[in-house]
Amino acid sequence: MHYTTGKFAKKAGVTERTLRYYDKIGLLKPKKNDENLYRLYTDEDFVLLQKILVFKSLGFSLDEIRFLIHDNNEIEKSFDVQKKLIKQKITYYTKVYDSLNYTSRLLKNDANALDHLVETVRLLSKQDSLAEQYKNANNLNVRIELHEKYSTNPIKWFDWLYENIDFSKINTLLEVGCGNGQLWMKKRKDIRNREIFLTDVSDGMLEDAKQNLNDNFSFFVVNCENIPFKKDFFDAIIANHVLFYLNDLNQGLSEIKRVLKKNGVFYSTTYSKNHMREINELVKEFNSNVYLSEQPLYHRFGLENGEMLLKQYFKNVDCKIYKDYLDIDDAKPIVNYILSCHGNQDILLEKYDEFYDFVENKIKEKGFIRITKEACLFICENG
Repeated sequence: MHYTTGKFAKKAGVTERTLRYYDKIGLLKPKKNDENLYRLYTDEDFVLLQKILVFKSLGFSLDEIRFLIHDNNEIEKSFDVQKKLIKQKITYYTKVYDSLNYTSRLLKNDANALDHLVETVRLLSKQDSLAEQYKNANNLNVRIELHEKYSTNPIKWFDWLYENIDFSKINTLLEVGCGNGQLWMKKRKDIRNREIFLTDVSDGMLEDAKQNLNDNFSFFVVNCENIPFKKDFFDAIIANHVLFYLNDLNQGLSEIKRVLKKNGVFYSTTYSKNHMREINELVKEFNSNVYLSEQPLYHRFGLENGEMLLKQYFKNVDCKIYKDYLDIDDAKPIVNYILSCHGNQDILLEKYDEFYDFVENKIKEKGFIRITKEACLFICENG
């Protein structure tokens, strides 16, 4: 069924002005009638508008929403995501309310109770990070799902990495940048009676990890450049695609070496300059001004320079290569992956439909787009 702007606005309970603005910024664009050029909305646009309004009510900016509404999730999955976000928001505001309530009660008997407001201020300062945490988690899931679905190597990345960890000598283990805990979701070895600490800089990521895993793990918000454990504490440390994100790589490696026992093992992964290069080439062909990362991450820590950087801190460094490629026959996951990157690719949202059609036509040429994967694992022994 089709609706004019006025009828759609009335049925949805929003103003025509709002719809015209969403149309102008490319957030919710109606189709145009070929005969009279009237803007016409469809029932599918109600689904999209509902998603926009929920994210807006949760405090996301319109720019952030532009990323989120193109996730192409099935409606049931989209509702699950929205319910999860609303639940997190309820929990957040409940904590703020309880903090204010507690301080209010203290004021009646203690003039210094205002000190407790510091806790409330800290809670309120987290408000702005909720949207960023969700966006980071969503982007990570997009990238993981692409590799899980389209990898042609029969041994998936996380399975391969897990199998290369020697658990026979591990009683205490730390993973820095654990994300949503994907490495541990399909445990193949008995990890009971071991102390395993999963850490990330993001509260949101850790919450996802807690939801995905069980109580065999301890969870902490930790910055890899300042690890709050004593010297010589861990038998092994894992950093899966983490080091190239550090602001100060030398500080991060110094901290890892400090908390790792003598003869302990550091497992660190990264990728090469060839990894996913076809994605970048595809984007550049469409718009040469788009870059998917301000600085290629492999320049900071990659296959080409990783061994040299690690040998400054560890006595033995062994490198294992993981070869793979993706054959992708659907434009959606490719576009989603590109929008999940860390560069200026948001400018593609201005021409989202045009870019989507461009990717789709590229796929039609051969029936798929082949994407190179080349990652590696450095196994480092602490001296």
